[in-house]
Amino acid sequence: MDKRGLTERDICSKFITPALTRAGWDLQTQIREEKSFTAGRIIVRGRLHARGQRRRADYVLSYQKNQPIAVIEAKDNTHAPGDGMQQALSYSDALDVPFVFTSNGDGFVFHDRTGLSDQTETSLSLDEFPTPGELWQRYCQYKGIGQAEQPIIEEPYYDDGSGRTPRYYQTIAINRTVEAIARGQDRILLVMATGTGKTFTAFQIIWRLWKAGEKKRILFLADRNVLVNQAKNNDFKPFGQAMTKVTNRTVDKSYEIYLALYQAVSGSEEDKNIYKQFSEDFFDLIVIDECHRGSADADSAWRRILDHFSNATHIGLTATPKETKAVSNIDYFGEPVYTYSLRQGIEDGFLAPYKVVRIDLDKDLQGWRPSEGQTDKHGHLIEDRIYNQKDFDRSLVLEKRTLAVASKVTEFLTRTDPYQKTIVFCEDIDHAERMRQALINLNPERVRENRKYVMRITGDEAEGKAELDNFINPEEPYPVIATTSKLMTTGVDAQTCKLIVLDQRIQSMTEFKQIIGRGTRINDEFNKHWFTILDFKKATELFADPDFDGDPVKVYEPTSGESVVPDDEETDSPDMPAIAEDAAVYGAEPGEQWASDDTDWHPDDQKKTGRTRYVVDNVEVNVVAERVQYLGPDGKLITESLKDYTRKKVREQFTSLEDFLRQWNAAERKQAIIDELAENGVFWHDLIEDVQKKLGAEPDPFDVICHIVYDQPPLSRRERAAQVRKNDYFNRYEGASRAVLDALLTKYTDTGIEHIEDVKVLKLDPFNRMGSPIELINAFGGKDEYFAAVRDLEQELYA
Repeated sequence: MDKRGLTERDICSKFITPALTRAGWDLQTQIREEKSFTAGRIIVRGRLHARGQRRRADYVLSYQKNQPIAVIEAKDNTHAPGDGMQQALSYSDALDVPFVFTSNGDGFVFHDRTGLSDQTETSLSLDEFPTPGELWQRYCQYKGIGQAEQPIIEEPYYDDGSGRTPRYYQTIAINRTVEAIARGQDRILLVMATGTGKTFTAFQIIWRLWKAGEKKRILFLADRNVLVNQAKNNDFKPFGQAMTKVTNRTVDKSYEIYLALYQAVSGSEEDKNIYKQFSEDFFDLIVIDECHRGSADADSAWRRILDHFSNATHIGLTATPKETKAVSNIDYFGEPVYTYSLRQGIEDGFLAPYKVVRIDLDKDLQGWRPSEGQTDKHGHLIEDRIYNQKDFDRSLVLEKRTLAVASKVTEFLTRTDPYQKTIVFCEDIDHAERMRQALINLNPERVRENRKYVMRITGDEAEGKAELDNFINPEEPYPVIATTSKLMTTGVDAQTCKLIVLDQRIQSMTEFKQIIGRGTRINDEFNKHWFTILDFKKATELFADPDFDGDPVKVYEPTSGESVVPDDEETDSPDMPAIAEDAAVYGAEPGEQWASDDTDWHPDDQKKTGRTRYVVDNVEVNVVAERVQYLGPDGKLITESLKDYTRKKVREQFTSLEDFLRQWNAAERKQAIIDELAENGVFWHDLIEDVQKKLGAEPDPFDVICHIVYDQPPLSRRERAAQVRKNDYFNRYEGASRAVLDALLTKYTDTGIEHIEDVKVLKLDPFNRMGSPIELINAFGGKDEYFAAVRDLEQELYA
């Protein structure tokens, strides 16, 4: 057999797979071929989206299900056996596997990343591939796992029979955590971005440790009722009768899995600290969800609970590890055993990308000073000083500023989709109420359709809070717009939220990440694949902070004379009292309440503090700048002009106009070049829209590049199609083939090059009235002749 004439898949099926089975690898349970492990980055084109390429390994080998230990990269026999090694090593980085192989069908090159071999890379014949047992024992030696610990890490995952398997990063998080506990580590931190499945990950960790008998009584702690209920009713459901939720401050010690709000088991009064009814050794595993919200603080109620059960293993879960001068997750839990960031989630296609629209208002940039003796609308003499963005909607209300923000939000929704779920983050409850009124007055038709089009969802009002579930339910169309302050920053799984409006001054990186996390979930069924951030308070400047999605900075000790409370933990207006939240939101037992994050201002506050919140209704506020920032392929916001950025990215790939034209004309599918440029950060929709304004008609992407990057005069698609017809191109065809090409040219005029390159277009109108796809293709003499005619048509279009 001439191996050099075989395809890569032939090499796999005829040589590599047989070598694996001869070595004892089970084809059904241990070998996965052409294993895709990412979803493909979402590429946004206006209101449309496409998926980038998935990362795919030729082989992933697992000792048992969900425990990958090796990857193999295959090449056809025109390559050397080790040609795919660098590619395979990048896969091993992503999948966290230590054994890497490449093959061209003649043999294997083995790269051992454990450091346990005499040399890192060795050549093996087809009959020398290691057995599963050999690699597993080397893996356990590498991980420091002895014979006594192996039964723990070999405990299978829960499998409900539906075929659902953890994503690759969840598998890494689960396996690393179980391995760490098997080795005796008792403080563990997992950092996973919002929307990446922390609760499912926690369930699988608990399940395996519980079933292995390593952990017999487990406590899952959270500080939101919705988080506990979601866990109990969904991911944790397989625990069945062994599980209970602690309610009504009662203790039943007959269960094995306990779910609780820390507020339900602790309190300021000793008789409410019911966790003390459990002996210190009752629980041997405690999982703390959203641990950044208090468990790291040595003075918090969380820590008193954890200190009581200090002999148990503690696992902290968070999307935003808190590292400040006063509070440190890492100081308590240690370095994270695994981190899966927002940036990586977007790159892999598991989280939604975003576009940022920064809007600057004149008074925000310039500040505002009252005239001498000026009073506000209530007759209060306004203190004479310069008021700036820090003051607005806190100590000073400019009513026309609220109207300006609401107008821009309404404009955005009107131009895109008036029914896309929107969260407007305001400074406090009073601000949220004024924003609700402004949005209602600007959207009278929508409000007539349904009075709940805009709702204030804050902690002080039952009517608004009752709509929280409807807002986050994809099946419920109303409310569309929710105005809020702190209530919806966390614990709200708003899968279909497509617009986040920031009219709140955010100084805390933790809070900023949580707010951005409200938009990152993807919902294919409801066409939620990306979202937009409208920023009025320069909050998105935090994107440039090194702490955004990077490794947390560990800072513990304040310098001499410095406040123990870091700047990003202090409130700007300490005189604004907190309002007690309803039990349904923060999860207290009936009748219990405590201070929430939502704040409001009341006239009585003036008597308490001697300060007045001024309300001014006659100062004009205008938009002075509006710019769009884009999330680039490297995960960073593009802050330069979109045209400059496009020129730079395209010239990286095509050094000159001649180079671009040569590669464009040589490409069998022009759409492949368009998609590749999109993956590299070319934002087609906005560029096309910009050129369209000059032409008065939609241009071809080809013309967009030629014009923006290489300064050539652009043509619209309609002009290109007219040019083809003017040249009598169709005279060389007749009958059905001529009709098909004429219809393809019309389709190009209407929708662009993508559809005429896809043979599926022949199933659509008007082609389906001309005949079946087979009949239309045969009119050209066959499939090869049909595609040749399409390529000829493209040559005419771009001549």
